[in-house]
Amino acid sequence: QVHLVESGGGLVQAGGSLRLSCGASGGTFSSYHMAWFRQFPGKEREFVAAITWSGYQTYYSDSVKGRFTISRDNVKNTVYLQMNSLKPEDTAVYYCAAAYISRGSWYYSDRDKYDFWGQGIQVTVSS
Repeated sequence: QVHLVESGGGLVQAGGSLRLSCGASGGTFSSYHMAWFRQFPGKEREFVAAITWSGYQTYYSDSVKGRFTISRDNVKNTVYLQMNSLKPEDTAVYYCAAAYISRGSWYYSDRDKYDFWGQGIQVTVSS
């Protein structure tokens, strides 16, 4: 079982940047595909970005493509989300998620295909 802890959130002005980090412990990090989701008040958690266990393949939602970049460091057991050109509509709680590569049925944007979640971190973008 892997334990995920997000960091790096906070308040930023529109047009600014933030980098979220998600540290993993208690498991073999390279055994997991990783992703970021976000949740707006009163809404379901939505997909933001995902990266395969090797880091070779990445996926993004249309709303963040070209502005956000997901990456991972399998030595540091950490996945990152670099967020540039932030907009007020990016304001949400951001969650890190991990999916076993052995699951076989993983689909990057399906939150039901992830096995472990972090506690979430607030990102607020002011206009």
